[in-house]
This record gives sequence, C-alpha cells and structure tokens, in this order.
Amino acid sequence: MEGRGRAHRRDSGQLRNGEARDGCASVSSVTSSRQETHDVRTLPYKIAVLCYLYDTQGRLLLLHRRKPPNRDMYSPIGGKLEAARGEGPHECALREIREEASVELKYDEIKLISIVSERAYEGERHWLIFLFEALRPIDPSEIPHSEFDEGRLEWHRVEDIVNLPIPETDRAVMWPNVCKHRGGFFMVHIDCAQSPMQSQILESWGANEEAS
Repeated sequence: MEGRGRAHRRDSGQLRNGEARDGCASVSSVTSSRQETHDVRTLPYKIAVLCYLYDTQGRLLLLHRRKPPNRDMYSPIGGKLEAARGEGPHECALREIREEASVELKYDEIKLISIVSERAYEGERHWLIFLFEALRPIDPSEIPHSEFDEGRLEWHRVEDIVNLPIPETDRAVMWPNVCKHRGGFFMVHIDCAQSPMQSQILESWGANEEAS
C-alpha cells in the first residue's frame, strides 16, 4: 500500500533534541524567528494513518522502505486514507495493518494515540495523520512475511530507533511524543513552512492524567 512519502528534511541542525533514558529523543520546543519558505495556499491536503505495533519483547515494527522518495528510511506501517469511499481513520488503520503486516486486528484492539497536522510538509502538501497503537503485543510469528513491494518489515528496540534514518519530523516531534505520552494522547501541529520547522502541542495527557 502506498505510504505517506515522508522524505527526510535537511534542516535538522536547528532542532536540538536530547536523548531520554528509554532511548526516545527528549521533547524540546523549537524557538526561532519565523520565516515562511513556501506558498502554502494551493497545496493539497492528505489524510493518513501510522500504526505502532509492539511485539512481546517491546520492540516496534518498522518498515524499511525501498521506494522513493523516502528510500532506505524507516517508519511505522501505515498509509493514506481512502477518502473516495468514505473510509474512516480506524478502518484505514486496520486495513493497513492487514495489508502490510498480514495481522488481523479488531476495532477494540487498536487505540488512537495522536492526531498530527503537518503544514506544507516538504513544500508539497499538508497532512492530517492519525496515529494508532495496537493494544496487544504482536507475536512475530503472526507476520508470515518480512518482504513486500514497499520494503522490509523489521522489529527494532525502542532505544535504537533514534539512531535509525527516520524523517526529521518523526525524530524531532512525533516519536519523542509517542514515547512521552505512551498510554495517553497528544495532538500536535507541525509547521514545515517555517524555517526552521515549528511545532506546538495543542492537547496532551499521559496514561493516568486528565486531558489538558
């Protein structure tokens, strides 16, 4: 299934992220002068899902993509919502998990953990991304294949992910917040039209917290 096409950004030198003890990059705010680099008024708006599946050892399933524009980069499995047939985000997540990992999950076995809006990503389009987590560990034996047309499925330890080639919006914003709010929820807006990239957490709560 065609993925989001999240290419690697080259302005990462402006983003300073430490590394937490669990291997997730620490969440840091981006503060700098705002300089818009793209005319965003005519860009298309796309909707997608990313799905976070962990195995019985706590490793995360990632797709090592073989197709451009993000060839040789890693991302959770996922893809675009089929809006033409009225597909909802949860339905899309279950379909992508089934198509890419051959794992059958039910609605009550996934949870929405984040909504991410990206403005002018790579100067090409706006994104609205729904992040889901499987609520049960996935036994690696449930996945009958590791190779398909989009790339290779690999299990990676959480502490190793910050050292993998992943898109900079994932590295600087999404993955640190997935770690920080595990069991809870966060909503973030990422403005890629600014140089450097800007981000703002709009709503968030942890596993044992109320909405803020």
